[in-house]
Amino acid sequence: MTTSDAAAPDHPDRSTVRSLLRLWPYVRPVRARLFCAAFVAVVASCLALVFPLILKWMVDGPVTGHDPAGVWLGALYLLLLGIAEAVLFGLRRWLVARPLAGVEAAMRADLYRHLQRLPVAFHDRWASGQLLSRATTDLMLVRMFLAFPLTFLLVNTVTITAGIAIMLAQQWTLGLVLLAPAVPVMIVCWLFERRYSEVARRAQDQVGDLTTVVEESVLGIRIIKGFGRHRSQARAFRELSRTLRGTELVKARLLASIWGVIVTLPEFAIGAALVLGTVQVADGRLSAGTLVAFLSTALALRWPVDSIGFLLAMSQEAGTATERYFEVMNATPESDGAATALTAEGGDGEGGLRFHGVEFRYPDAPADTPPVLARIDLHVRPGESMALVGATGTGKTTLTALVPRLHEVTSGRITLDGRDITGMPREELRELVAVAFEEPTLFSATVGENVLMGAPETAGRAELDRALSVAQADFAHTLPQGTGTQVGEQGLSLSGGQRQRLALARAVVGRPRFLVLDDPLSALDVHTEAAVEAALRRVLAETTALIVAHRPSTVLLADRVALISDGRIAAVGTHHELLRTHAEYAHLMSGAEEDDR
Repeated sequence: MTTSDAAAPDHPDRSTVRSLLRLWPYVRPVRARLFCAAFVAVVASCLALVFPLILKWMVDGPVTGHDPAGVWLGALYLLLLGIAEAVLFGLRRWLVARPLAGVEAAMRADLYRHLQRLPVAFHDRWASGQLLSRATTDLMLVRMFLAFPLTFLLVNTVTITAGIAIMLAQQWTLGLVLLAPAVPVMIVCWLFERRYSEVARRAQDQVGDLTTVVEESVLGIRIIKGFGRHRSQARAFRELSRTLRGTELVKARLLASIWGVIVTLPEFAIGAALVLGTVQVADGRLSAGTLVAFLSTALALRWPVDSIGFLLAMSQEAGTATERYFEVMNATPESDGAATALTAEGGDGEGGLRFHGVEFRYPDAPADTPPVLARIDLHVRPGESMALVGATGTGKTTLTALVPRLHEVTSGRITLDGRDITGMPREELRELVAVAFEEPTLFSATVGENVLMGAPETAGRAELDRALSVAQADFAHTLPQGTGTQVGEQGLSLSGGQRQRLALARAVVGRPRFLVLDDPLSALDVHTEAAVEAALRRVLAETTALIVAHRPSTVLLADRVALISDGRIAAVGTHHELLRTHAEYAHLMSGAEEDDR
């Protein structure tokens, strides 16, 4: 997925300042230390402007008067000022380090928490690499901005203003010479700010694309090796790297251009002031000490002036990073539904799981496209198991995803024991409904931790062992550390059947009132499937279940069957009734039997 698909459209009126101001809620708790650090940095920077004044006193006093003691005293003053400046800058660094690390951690925690609350449709649209780059690289850029450019844009402004005032007070004609480059430098900075912001945004989006490719290559390494696609993946990586390299070079050229202007023009001004000042000293209109102090002040301002380009570049990158961060934070999270819980509590008096005229269309689908599901009316009675059968692409998995509200219905409603699911807090809904998907996902945790994710926090060893037994996942006890064995990322250290059995154990461990299973036995061999089915029958007798099924053996677990065709319920009945009365169902089951054989 490219950045054009995931990120918000380009905004020609984008304001870096406006973007950075959105950081204030995170900065506000630590503002006292940041203001203190800025004050300390301003004092330290202004101390550097005292050096030229001491030099003026030394040249016009002890040096001219041939007073060695006075020279040593002046050197002592310079040494003490240098130590004070170093201590103050060190203090500034100490003041900002801890609070800014806390700001970055808080922003990252908020982003992670928000990602967990965003709907599945959002995650379907966004590449994980784009989200990862926002949580890592972008937040690092924000922290660096708060630690350095934010402070030193202020410090350098104060330092330059104070330095110019000192130079004008010493010799206003030379001061005006040094001020001559100010207007062209400001124009160049304005042009640089607009151009660099665009390029910085492009580079950060490309980093997200590159991160996505790396992540997919790592997670899909078995496919890449199995099909010998390492060369094509390497080629895709090189192309993205080359594109990113080109963008970074554009950034470097822009930075070099502004740096060249900012450094060159003041250097010419200093040279002109030196010549003019030397002439004035020769004519006796200016003391040598004043000229030394003037030039020393000008040289002390070189770093504040030269760093303008660097600080502006970091600010632009932080601005685009902040914008990218809030693109995700602005995404609308799943609504909790608790506000309508009281009105929905009464329900319609019918127990079990019921679909009332449900229609579903993906949020980003064009309005004129037909819905994935249309006019779904289905009732799974309390304690009943309903199998969903249909050809590939008819909407079975989508229908099951609506029950735990992984997707929201476009119209109609779904009730559990008479309560509209949109009127339940999501936490309550997902305590009532457990799910197991055809593609099982395991986390980098122990076997036990993965399974107990589906149980209340009070669940222990007894619940874990029971769930493993139901799912015929007793192999977990034979692993090197038993149920304490780390399964690794995505659980790829286990076979497909083992992962599927652990996912099934996770679904049943909490003894849910409603169970949604999306073809949970597809990766099992015939003998293991039979054993799982035997144990699963006991679980299904205690719950209300909706099961996506492709095999006749799985269908036979259910009390009744619903046939889905073209996003609609075509027929409902027992397995044997539909075999006799519905040709499409008989055709699907005959194909499944052929596959089983």
